[in-house]
Amino acid sequence: MSRIGNNPVSIPSGVKVNVTDSEIKVEGKLGTLTQSYSDVSIEVEEDQLVVTRPSDSKDHRAKHGLYRSLLQNMVLGVSEGWTKQLELVGVGYRASNQGQKLDLALGFSHNIVLDIAPEVKVETISEKGKNPVVKLTSFDKQLVGQVAAKIRGFRKPEPYKGKGVKFVGEILRRKAGKSA
Repeated sequence: MSRIGNNPVSIPSGVKVNVTDSEIKVEGKLGTLTQSYSDVSIEVEEDQLVVTRPSDSKDHRAKHGLYRSLLQNMVLGVSEGWTKQLELVGVGYRASNQGQKLDLALGFSHNIVLDIAPEVKVETISEKGKNPVVKLTSFDKQLVGQVAAKIRGFRKPEPYKGKGVKFVGEILRRKAGKSA
């Protein structure tokens, strides 16, 4: 029995859902998302989306929960949006943006200039005495996570001092240094 797949997805006001044979389209105030699906059936009942599977085979059970979670993320994305915040920890680490170009100084011999997808809004916050923060916002959860992971991949946090690019609120496993 799928616990996640059996829960219906509630559709908030202002969100339109269009279901065809193999694709679902969700429109809201922030944008439009489409997702193809297979091996499950999706119905709109009043103000809820219900995902059902044809049998209890392993493949059908896996896709049942998967597509229900994807639909939930789509509906929340077009109505509220998703946000990821990255913190730059280290001396001299800076971030700035001009429109959709993100300029990162991460201790290399050169700055890293990254073009961000137009669906993702990027904002940099630099306050005196605090680490710089890069804030990514979009209606597509997968895209925000992918861009955040790419930025984090430039300089992952190291375990001794914690220097690098980390998510805000991320807890790092720290190691003790050399023992004298």
